[in-house]
Amino acid sequence: MEEELVLQNLFNGDRETQIEAATELGKLNSKQRHKLAERGVMVPLISMLHSPDVETIKAALFSLLSLAFGSERNKSMIVKSGALPVLLNLLRCESEALIELTIAALLILSSCKTNKSAIAKSGAIQLMVEILNMNNVIISMQARLDAIAALHNLSTCHQIVPSLVSCGVIFSLLQIIQYSLEKPGQLVDKAIALLDDIIFSSKNALKEAAATHGAIRALVEIIEEGSMERKEHAVRILLLICQSCREIYRGLILKEGAMPGLLQLSVDGTWRAKTMARELLFLLRDWSGSGYGSSNQQSRNRVIEQIMQEIDAEEERVVGTSTTALRLVEEMLAKLSGIP
Repeated sequence: MEEELVLQNLFNGDRETQIEAATELGKLNSKQRHKLAERGVMVPLISMLHSPDVETIKAALFSLLSLAFGSERNKSMIVKSGALPVLLNLLRCESEALIELTIAALLILSSCKTNKSAIAKSGAIQLMVEILNMNNVIISMQARLDAIAALHNLSTCHQIVPSLVSCGVIFSLLQIIQYSLEKPGQLVDKAIALLDDIIFSSKNALKEAAATHGAIRALVEIIEEGSMERKEHAVRILLLICQSCREIYRGLILKEGAMPGLLQLSVDGTWRAKTMARELLFLLRDWSGSGYGSSNQQSRNRVIEQIMQEIDAEEERVVGTSTTALRLVEEMLAKLSGIP
């Protein structure tokens, strides 16, 4: 049988024979690969990862990827067969191709629920965060994208979130977001989505993000200029920050000029973005209120409340974003600019 020959050559063949057998394994159908997995084919493939020869390692990695693809059982067996320590060693090598393949392997393995804890305990999180922090050419953009995706997989396990935070993932993601003009859009999309999920799950992550220099400004800029998907993540993060301690963060958010972007988003955003933008606008109003705030601030609050009521009334009459609602936002901004 074809798979029998592949198995024998992987266990007993020389370098060339093993590479050829690993290549052939990738061509087998899923049923044949399943049979090989049951017979312990992971053992010689993981052994090949220890080789000093790059081509041998590549062949083994491709074979492991083909075994893992579409099979939760095989993903689990690969980790149980001892793949993680050698994969982490490969992350420290100087070959861009091997680093990229290794992170792709960790991405696939991390999608398996039973592997998440083992991967988190192995030290893989710290290494992937370090990869995100690297600016040298050896780390490809695909490797960075896969690293964020792998961290996202791990973040779905609530018990792992503290490890993500302690390894510095919040700072790394904010760095990517803050320098978005220098990064491809897909990288920022993945970074802000992961940041949103972690902050929603962790008070420590929220505190760290709020305290990071430039973070609030970057989120406000996304609300002003980002894609609709990014805006939705950014407004939720700002809302969570403001809700955590309104007394501290209300002024900081206002100082970065959040009002125009939030007002616009409250009119033409997605349903979720509109809801969160309006909730944040509500929190940003000065409720020291009832006679205690300055007359200028009270004037601003009255204008905000009046225009928001008009926008709500307009949307009840017209489904979707209306030109009248947009005009009301422009009117509001004009009025606000006239109040010192």
